[in-house]
Amino acid sequence: MSALDELKQAQMKPADQIPKFEVGDTVRVSFRIVEGEKERVQAYEGIVIGRHGGVGPDASFTVRRVAYGEGVERVFPLHSPRVEKVQVTREGRVRRAKLYYLRERRGKAARVKGREKPSAARK
Repeated sequence: MSALDELKQAQMKPADQIPKFEVGDTVRVSFRIVEGEKERVQAYEGIVIGRHGGVGPDASFTVRRVAYGEGVERVFPLHSPRVEKVQVTREGRVRRAKLYYLRERRGKAARVKGREKPSAARK
């Protein structure tokens, strides 16, 4: 194993710190930002439109949101020490691995259907 591979393995977060989320879910990512001498945590909430690299050390995910009428996408490394936590706020039901088609959609057409919770009463 090379020195680079050892460094990547050492920086990986434990599995219990990474929540289970999929493409189509709405997530809130708490990201540490350095501004001069100070450091603060900023929340970034949007729809996960893609995941890359599985769960390995090179894994990342892309989050898209619309801010002031403009679509903004941001790629977060899954195991980065700057990513404090990832909270799933809404689960989405999609049939694609990548949701790049949302880039051309506006308004209600850009919505993702929610995933239904399984109920005991339904058979």
